[in-house]
Amino acid sequence: MPNTVAARSVATASAVPTDETAEPAGLHIKDDTPLRSSASNRIYAALDLGTNNCRLLVAKPVRNGFQVIDAFSRIVRLGEGLASTGKLSEAAQRRAIAALKICADKVKRRNVHMMRHVATEACRRADNTQDFVSRVFAETGLALDVISPQEEARLAMLGCQVLLPRNASYGLVFDIGGGSTELILVRNRPRGGEILAWTSVPWGVVSLAEAFGDAGPETSEYAEMKKLFASHLGAFEERANIRSKLGDGKLCMLGTSGTVTTLASLHLGLSSYDRRQVDGCWVPTKSLRTLAEDLSGLSVEERAALPCIGVERADLMLAGCAIIEAILDFWPVSQVRVADRGIREGILRVLMQRDGIAL
Repeated sequence: MPNTVAARSVATASAVPTDETAEPAGLHIKDDTPLRSSASNRIYAALDLGTNNCRLLVAKPVRNGFQVIDAFSRIVRLGEGLASTGKLSEAAQRRAIAALKICADKVKRRNVHMMRHVATEACRRADNTQDFVSRVFAETGLALDVISPQEEARLAMLGCQVLLPRNASYGLVFDIGGGSTELILVRNRPRGGEILAWTSVPWGVVSLAEAFGDAGPETSEYAEMKKLFASHLGAFEERANIRSKLGDGKLCMLGTSGTVTTLASLHLGLSSYDRRQVDGCWVPTKSLRTLAEDLSGLSVEERAALPCIGVERADLMLAGCAIIEAILDFWPVSQVRVADRGIREGILRVLMQRDGIAL
């Protein structure tokens, strides 16, 4: 087992407040216009800088929701090498800043009124985060807010709760990141979910892949990845008692991450990624396990050639599959609902509701 394993800890809590109108940290408002004046004409932006990806959404309010008018996503691997050095490398910082400059330009061109830029696990862990945040501001003008695991879980839930079926009493949302995985138990309610418990497992696709390599389901390393990840789930189950909620379709398993959406696109047989078909679709557990086995029989190069995977994600897929299988082993369900939404959508909801816009 990697030496870094012993040094990792897990964040976990229950009864998380979910007030969508609470004043968020790291809030950036362009002008001094009264908050509730012509709010429906304003443009909002949400940026999520994770361990693996840099993502931006720019949106405007519409009836009962919002319309995305611009977006950006790039794999930057900010957390590459972090487990062994404890620092964000120079190369990783350059990749991230190059992506952030594109985001800053989009925000400027779209005349964004209110925005929030958050950073997650890699920046929470790195020893040189403050230097990186200062550098980002100096080079891009974007002020990053390094959020807590609790805030990350809250935003992920707010972003995808709309996909919980009305007939489900509970939802178990899992968000697989590059450096951590958030799991949130939600009580499903007509006017929005209530977080009953959450946990942040300090392993994601980048950190597991770096620790164990490209290991498929038939290897001992894959079993070790699953075992390691599952070792963080027992305490969460003891507090949240999720297994008691699995019967009679009372609980919906909802997955949001690049791994989940990629597996969904493969399950659907898409020739290219199509968010309209992926977001909200259901994938049988059996299919997810079969896909993991099929992918393990391919080289990284062969995986990269598959539609919807590509070069940048090919070497991370098996680590993501191990995380999904560990979750499904612990809490067996027949199918998983897929969400191509999460933190950014949660941020947009908070910002717009702050301006008095009903979503």
